[in-house]
Amino acid sequence: MSQYHTDIEAIANLKDKEGSAWNSINPESAARMRAQNRFKTGLDVARYTAKIMRHDMAAYDVDPSKYTQSLGCWHGFIGQQKMISIKKHFNSTDRCYLYLSGWMIAALRSEFGPLPDQSMHEKTTVSALIKELYTFLRQADARELGGLFRQLDGADGVAKQAIQDKIDNHITHVVPIIADIDAGFGNAEATYLLAKQMIEAGACCIQIENQVSDEKQCGHQDGKVTVPHEDFLAKIRAIRYAFLELGVDDGVIVARTDSLGAGLTKQIAFTREPGDLGDLYNSFLDAEEISTDAMKNGDVLINRGGKLLRPKRLPSNLFQFREGTGEARCVLDSITALQNGADLLWIETEKPNIAQINGMVQEIRKIVPNAKLIYNNSPSFNWTLAFRQQIFDTMKAEGKDVSAFDRAALMSVEYDGSELAQVADEKIRTFQADSAREAGIFHHLITLPTYHTAALSTDNLAKEYFGEQGMLGYVAGVQRKEIRQGIACVKHQNMAGSDLGDDHKGYFSGEAALKASGKDNTMNQF
Repeated sequence: MSQYHTDIEAIANLKDKEGSAWNSINPESAARMRAQNRFKTGLDVARYTAKIMRHDMAAYDVDPSKYTQSLGCWHGFIGQQKMISIKKHFNSTDRCYLYLSGWMIAALRSEFGPLPDQSMHEKTTVSALIKELYTFLRQADARELGGLFRQLDGADGVAKQAIQDKIDNHITHVVPIIADIDAGFGNAEATYLLAKQMIEAGACCIQIENQVSDEKQCGHQDGKVTVPHEDFLAKIRAIRYAFLELGVDDGVIVARTDSLGAGLTKQIAFTREPGDLGDLYNSFLDAEEISTDAMKNGDVLINRGGKLLRPKRLPSNLFQFREGTGEARCVLDSITALQNGADLLWIETEKPNIAQINGMVQEIRKIVPNAKLIYNNSPSFNWTLAFRQQIFDTMKAEGKDVSAFDRAALMSVEYDGSELAQVADEKIRTFQADSAREAGIFHHLITLPTYHTAALSTDNLAKEYFGEQGMLGYVAGVQRKEIRQGIACVKHQNMAGSDLGDDHKGYFSGEAALKASGKDNTMNQF
């Protein structure tokens, strides 16, 4: 017996127990409402989606072609439409997640207005967006099931059974969210408190970075400042405790290192003995050996291997790492995080280069063989130029004639039809599969895609609608495409819950219900 029919039977028994006071309650209607609200709380969502991620991680370990993907979403409607589209095109949500980007929250969701990605936005906005995303995904379930229930009522025979099978085997729109907690918005206790809110809202996976919380910068900007490992590990432990306290034992932690592009640290790490973690962190400092008589006012000195060293200290009171140590620091950061409770890694790179990523992953896997990465397929990269230059360099190294190309100007449209551009595009197309196979990338995400698509589509509409095309700019550029592509929200009243409300009115008031879906509803044109 399906859960749907089990619920009908259970509610019918409860109705009999309650007697005449419940005469107007229809067990099937109540069971439908229950089916449409499968996840009662955010913790239900977090526990369900954590198991999905753990299953997918194990599947990837066996077969790297089973990598996962997500797109960053800055509003519940955007996340909802993404999952509706995925279900429509692929009849599955397998290995498809959502990403919650701190950058987009700062830029689009702060009461201060648009902000840079520097943790200046209200931290509670993070958990609020998680809750909003899952509210919209659960509504997508309710809307889809509502349509199936209405079809069920109008069908019979084989057709009715086919619809019932769809109901019994309904694929939920609820999928894992990888949620960005930036650098924790404070100390370890602050990280723990915010992590709890995020988990209670439904997050099964929290991503945290090793930057200084009050100096945090976007991973693709300059001026990044990292913290000693022990400071970062305390925050990883804080998140794990939050998961365990709330009973989300499968919760996933992503440890992000920004060391590749971060040349600064705010602190010299505490160390007890040579070779410990603090000593290793300090070994990357840009320092010069000095004698005591060469000391200057306010100098900070460290003793390393019996030598007196003066780390390079900037007017900002920050200390500088030696140039060229970024990859080694990334490897140490990653190994340390995995050995102390993190589940996945995020290495922020300056360009999408599989060889570079693979080089670091192989070093990490010497110590942690099953190390896996989440990778930012960032819009901050100029993908076209980066890959065309990679192909140019490969062709040149192979002795091929590249005299027809200007390496610095390869973005130009004049090269679009060239063999070089075609090879580069193919490398972009297969980047996710190639890097999943060759560089240990379990999850591919694009942080800010819907920020850019909203801007692009709005630009196109504004150009046409306010120009010579007038209303045709909307009709031909938007509505006609929606109808022909089967975009669900062309029926925007239905998407906003009008039909769901009508169903409930029928449950509550019977024939007396005043419904919105009558013959004069203009949505009937669609």
